[in-house]
Amino acid sequence: MVTTIGVVGPADLVTSSSRIVKGLRGVEVVPLRYRRETDTPKVMADAPGSVDAWLFTGVVPYQIAAAQDLLDRPAAHVEYTGATLMRALVQLLREGRDVTSLSIDVLDEAEVRETFDEVGLPTRGVRVLPYRPGLSLDDILAFHHEAKATVAITCLRSAYEKLRTEQATLRLAPSVHSVRTAVNSLLLRHDALRSDDAQIALGLVEISPDAEPALHREAGTLGGSVIRYDDKRWLVIATRGPLEQATAAFTELGMLTRLKEQFGPVRIGFGIGGSGTETEALARRALGRAKTAGRTAAVVSLRNDIDLVLVGGAPPRAQQRSKLQLLAQRAGLSKATLERLQELVRATPEDGLTTRSVADHLGIQPRTARRVLNRLERAGLADATGTQLGTGSGRPLVVYRVHL
Repeated sequence: MVTTIGVVGPADLVTSSSRIVKGLRGVEVVPLRYRRETDTPKVMADAPGSVDAWLFTGVVPYQIAAAQDLLDRPAAHVEYTGATLMRALVQLLREGRDVTSLSIDVLDEAEVRETFDEVGLPTRGVRVLPYRPGLSLDDILAFHHEAKATVAITCLRSAYEKLRTEQATLRLAPSVHSVRTAVNSLLLRHDALRSDDAQIALGLVEISPDAEPALHREAGTLGGSVIRYDDKRWLVIATRGPLEQATAAFTELGMLTRLKEQFGPVRIGFGIGGSGTETEALARRALGRAKTAGRTAAVVSLRNDIDLVLVGGAPPRAQQRSKLQLLAQRAGLSKATLERLQELVRATPEDGLTTRSVADHLGIQPRTARRVLNRLERAGLADATGTQLGTGSGRPLVVYRVHL
């Protein structure tokens, strides 16, 4: 299976890093270039939905994305290590520069001192500004101006463009080793997440026979399907990832209340194990626990005797925020976008959503709205229910039922 990595950073570093990443087997690269670090959110928003993981060429764009809650899938940044600094010092020495008077931004001060000690260089005239969340371009420029060093060493392209017109300046670039280390870590994280998400989850449902059509619809919101198990029960076949997201990390199950309101008592038991046999046994155990919990109840049983009781109905506000965050990660959208879509769903409960209504409500282009709805559909959070004629001569608009 191919993993698609979105490489985020300035054009030159994205090009060099992408060249390294492309050399790995089973990996595709989507270059996401910006002119300034503050453009990070925009280039991520414009990324195709096929991106499985984010690779940032430095800590600054990574922290900007984290601060704006955009790390909706596995992410890593390339470290600027002592080896990177060592290479820069060798270059300066070859150019005949004075390496005893330097101002260095973003790097860890202890690592800088250690690097200088290893090569026997004094550090008395070396000033370091380690990275901290919220560190701005103005902060970095002010640091270098105040340091009045012979050479400024910076990790930011925007700082380099300004400083090089004022003094001798060197811009650090990540080493091949640093890029490969970051990518390998990222792939391990992604593979572990994908493995967990792909675990089979089986749910046994005891409910009135009349509930079959509704049960099929509800299973669709979990990314699953339904088959008859025996005369009294139905089997829901899903995977752990969509189930965990749809239940707000195994805390609440909205379908429980909806099915009860339509068909009376309902009991549901989900099992998630290491094999098909174990998963089915856990589903039976979960259903048994649900029977002891009440006439309408749902339980998820995991390995190591872990049983989680799911509540029905609307979750409390704090829990709702948690659920939205999980759903946002699943769909590859921001939590703020899902909150705005919730508003639209509540305002038009019977009409459904179209690219036009989403674009108007979010203030975005129709093509971006189409991408939002496609991501929701792939995440099991939206179903196409029909079409709607537009006001012009264009093709009909697809109408979606969104489950938020």
